[in-house]
Amino acid sequence: MSIRPLFAALAVVALAGCAADPAPNEQIRLTEQALIQAKAVGATADDVPEMKLAEQKFNRAQGDMTDESYKHARMRAEQAELDARLAEAKVLTLKSQEKLNVLDTRIARLRKQLGDAQ
Repeated sequence: MSIRPLFAALAVVALAGCAADPAPNEQIRLTEQALIQAKAVGATADDVPEMKLAEQKFNRAQGDMTDESYKHARMRAEQAELDARLAEAKVLTLKSQEKLNVLDTRIARLRKQLGDAQ
């Protein structure tokens, strides 16, 4: 008969242990770095919607940290990091495409010149 109360007590202790999420300081740091890196390549909230989302989610994560709602802070910080990395990738892809277009124009011009020279 004493085993049932023991299991109930263990279940309560286990649930209490799960409820206490640690502060996601490392995730916050990673997200800050991702935001800085995205800005360094030219991602702005005005031009890249994902950057705006990243900044908004990061601000909410910081608010969650202040409120000690660490689970929400971690989730929002992770989402913000991914949004910032996507914004960075989009900017880099756009810049690469622009460079490719310039090279294509130069190649076409050279082909025309070579064709005219023959």
